[in-house]
Amino acid sequence: MDAEGEQDKHTQRRLSAIVAADVVGFSRMMERDEEGTLARLKRHRSDFIDPSIAKHKGRMVKTMGDGLLVEFASVIDAVRCAVEVQQGMAQRNSSAPADVRIDLRIGVNLGDVIIDEGDVFGEEVNIACRLEGLAEPGGICVSQLVSDHIRDKLPLTLVDYGKRSLKNIERPIHCFGIKVDAGAGTGPPRKAYAAAAAPPLSIMVLPFANLSDDPAQEYFADSLVEDLTTDLSRIAGMFVIARNTAFTYKGKAVDVKQAGHDVGVNYVLEGSVRRVGDHVRVNAQLIECDTGGHLWADRFGGDVGSLFALQDSITSNLATILSVELIEAAARQASRRTNPDSVDLVMRGRAAAMRPRGRENALEAQGYYEEALRIAPDWCEARIGLAEVLVGKVLSLLSADRAADLARADELVSSALAEQPNSAWAHYVKGEILRSLRRPSDAAREYERTIALHRNHAPAIADLAFVKILTGEPGEALLLLERAILMSPRDPLLAIWHSRIGQAEMYLERYEAAKAALETSLGLNPGLAWSYFYLAALHALTGNKEKATAFLAEAQRLSPDLKSVAHYKSVSQISHPKLELLRERTLIQGLRLAGLPER
Repeated sequence: MDAEGEQDKHTQRRLSAIVAADVVGFSRMMERDEEGTLARLKRHRSDFIDPSIAKHKGRMVKTMGDGLLVEFASVIDAVRCAVEVQQGMAQRNSSAPADVRIDLRIGVNLGDVIIDEGDVFGEEVNIACRLEGLAEPGGICVSQLVSDHIRDKLPLTLVDYGKRSLKNIERPIHCFGIKVDAGAGTGPPRKAYAAAAAPPLSIMVLPFANLSDDPAQEYFADSLVEDLTTDLSRIAGMFVIARNTAFTYKGKAVDVKQAGHDVGVNYVLEGSVRRVGDHVRVNAQLIECDTGGHLWADRFGGDVGSLFALQDSITSNLATILSVELIEAAARQASRRTNPDSVDLVMRGRAAAMRPRGRENALEAQGYYEEALRIAPDWCEARIGLAEVLVGKVLSLLSADRAADLARADELVSSALAEQPNSAWAHYVKGEILRSLRRPSDAAREYERTIALHRNHAPAIADLAFVKILTGEPGEALLLLERAILMSPRDPLLAIWHSRIGQAEMYLERYEAAKAALETSLGLNPGLAWSYFYLAALHALTGNKEKATAFLAEAQRLSPDLKSVAHYKSVSQISHPKLELLRERTLIQGLRLAGLPER
């Protein structure tokens, strides 16, 4: 037999499910305790992991120190085994100290592989190994082909991670996480051991230091971190290291760059709590792991009369501020790359969309999202982001074709909701679309759903307030707007919220308060046409025709379509008879006095 025939005898191809697994933080544990770490890993393997693999008809291909590569003839068996292993390991680790836990990451892929002398080779094997690196500790990450095979056959919850660019794999791979009942998280995936390769929005909230003599503040500090970890995990696209992992650093001097590298995140939040008399002060700072540089720092505080209310207020403030800071930071990182992928483009789109509403920012954000969808047409985040920009153009009177933009926005967000029915971001955008279609009650339900899914979604609270204005309840609207501003005092939408306060005060016929709010709005964003529009009416109502004329001219310069009372009514979102009466005797009357023609 010739050499080629001899090679064929040992080499074959077959369809296989490949499971790759490794131990989280193995090198760190070995450095601390080589013999103990090896003994624990061997015990877990002999007592539980290897028997589970055999039970599900898996073939151990090879071990690599802290890793395993296993082949299954059935993808159902492979996933059942992966889930059983992660659930069992969580139970076995339940009483173990955090620094000696053996936690696994598991990746599962299905495809055609090469078998050569018992080993497995090929791109599908490489993908399985890369998927393992995307899984969180105690979690499982699978390819779309695996998810398609198990979706209707196993009672598991799949979390869409979107398309990801994997090292040395030419095409983006659509990835899914499997929610494991025994505590696996549901956030977006990450790549192990490389902060530069971590998901753009990835953070660990370190335990806050208690700088007080009062031991009771220890509980307050820990509760603050736990709540903040939960709230950050609700932000679209955010990966947050679980509380149990973060608290392994409690009471230790932490090298933030190393800590971020160890757990695979781009950012770390650290802070301290100090009580002075009846006042609690919380300091927090956001650090970029790659450079160790401080990106943001702030101080929060309040009286200790109600610690729960204070904790809730500080947590809400921190979560909303960090959502903005992290997206901006991720966008800056993306802008430094010469060949941005779809993830980079979405981050840049989100950052542009968060800036004050205006034509240039809207077009910039739309361009990024369009390019992201060209690269990855099925990515939900890109669809939701583009839908938000399109409806935002309509609401800001920047759209050249309202009907077309709304129709496309609705199609995009509806397809996203079909895949991710619990996406707070998608429900919020759906509410914006319904509001622009003059369906305030339906919009309100979407905003309420958004808030139920993400309690710190300040824009949803502020837009629910606007619906209250639209349905003739300006007093209730003011309470909601105050809540949104308290929750997010530096929000990019703050100018719009103050403008809405001005509208509510105008409809309550408190004209001086309305002027003050609208002037605050313009101080934050001098490009808001609506604020000039309302100020024109208010100054006309209070007898200052000169100012009224000047404000009206500026409103029309910014939005040339505001040319008549009839046109304003045609684009207004008001459809409630109660507000029609309020509007006629305030805004409409004021605009007529300011010189706006009827038609």
